[in-house]
Amino acid sequence: MKYCFNKLTAYKLAWLVSLTVFFFTSYNFANELTAMRSDVGSLVFEWEHSIPLWPWTIISYWSIDLMYGLAILLTSCYPTLKRLGFRLLSAQIICIFVFLIFPLTFSFERPPLDGFSGILFNVLMGFDKPFNQAPSLHITLLIILWQFYVNYLHSKLARYILHVWCLLIGVSVLTTWQHHFFDIPTGLWVGCFCIWLWPDNNLSPLKNRQLAKHYVWAGIYFILFLLSLSLAIYFNGWWLWLLWLSGSLLLVCGNYLFVGAIGFQKQTNGHFNLATTILYLPYFIIMWINSRLWTLRKNSIDLICDNVYLGRIPSNNTLRKNSCFSIVDLCAELPIGHISSNYSSIPVLDMTPLTLEQCQQVSKIIEQYHKQGNVLVCCALGYSRSATAVIAWLLLTKRASSLDDAMTKVKSSRHSVVITTKQRLILSDLFLQIYKGNLC
Repeated sequence: MKYCFNKLTAYKLAWLVSLTVFFFTSYNFANELTAMRSDVGSLVFEWEHSIPLWPWTIISYWSIDLMYGLAILLTSCYPTLKRLGFRLLSAQIICIFVFLIFPLTFSFERPPLDGFSGILFNVLMGFDKPFNQAPSLHITLLIILWQFYVNYLHSKLARYILHVWCLLIGVSVLTTWQHHFFDIPTGLWVGCFCIWLWPDNNLSPLKNRQLAKHYVWAGIYFILFLLSLSLAIYFNGWWLWLLWLSGSLLLVCGNYLFVGAIGFQKQTNGHFNLATTILYLPYFIIMWINSRLWTLRKNSIDLICDNVYLGRIPSNNTLRKNSCFSIVDLCAELPIGHISSNYSSIPVLDMTPLTLEQCQQVSKIIEQYHKQGNVLVCCALGYSRSATAVIAWLLLTKRASSLDDAMTKVKSSRHSVVITTKQRLILSDLFLQIYKGNLC
């Protein structure tokens, strides 16, 4: 849908005014309410006492206000404006909510300052108080705006200047003595979460209709979330980095309970965007290590039939050795390296069965690639999801006379394959549909 210039401009102004009013109203409300409390503590590491006060960095600190308003006015179409607006709104709501339930105060006393920097500090302190600390709303907004301007600017020089200036803004929250270190990674996480919540490809988890419910695995990840959260809170200090793991485990739990594989937002090139990578990084690392441990001393890929191979998610080294391979990827939780040939991704959650529709879809892709040369069908281990896909392909292309025949062919070539009862039932249904002539 096209919007004329005047209509789009009206929307921009509406968003700008609404967000500005909501920002100051909610921010001041949280400040005033926290100031009335007597139990507000501070979370600061000992080494932070050596952080210098650089008054001149108040300029970069203030500049985010200009970037905020300008970003809204620079949006070129309504979908971009709406996405940016919802990201900024979500950031404000999340941060204010945490400020109220987990109030913190800044513990350093800033000396009186004069000159132009002193004026800027006085203006800032006119409406700001040493509360509203973690997650740093300044850092959260910076991440959202940084991502917007990276997409908006096309010149390499302009992007280089942007990166330098954004890094300076990030440092300024410490060198102006506005925030402690803990506020920065938490603000970074919330900023990435808002981008994940309203992604560029419009595949927002809020709009997902699958509502995949895998209660057992959701429960397992929720227990792991509570465990890591408890350890972080109990031991405190550097153990607080476990909050990063806690956040990623909670997102994974949500994927199994509500969102499905779309929650990982794996792109069509097999990679993840930077925001998603940051959010899930501890989980990604654990899953990559797990995939290598389970396949240790075993073939990474095995030939099943004709020129179709089955294996784990390939490393860059494997991709280089098999550069002529087409790839069919069923892994939702791990990225794939640089691909130089055909690639298709049908993300499926780990330890969950493919649907009947996915079996048909992936079988057609395998057959299409098979006609062009070697094909690697892969998932994290190459034991279950991808094995199911290959069995479905054997059945649909009549390369196996029965389900048992297809499973025997796969297991005889890759001995560690595991087909669960649920997967077998789906494959049986697939074979029945083929037998009845409903599928070809």
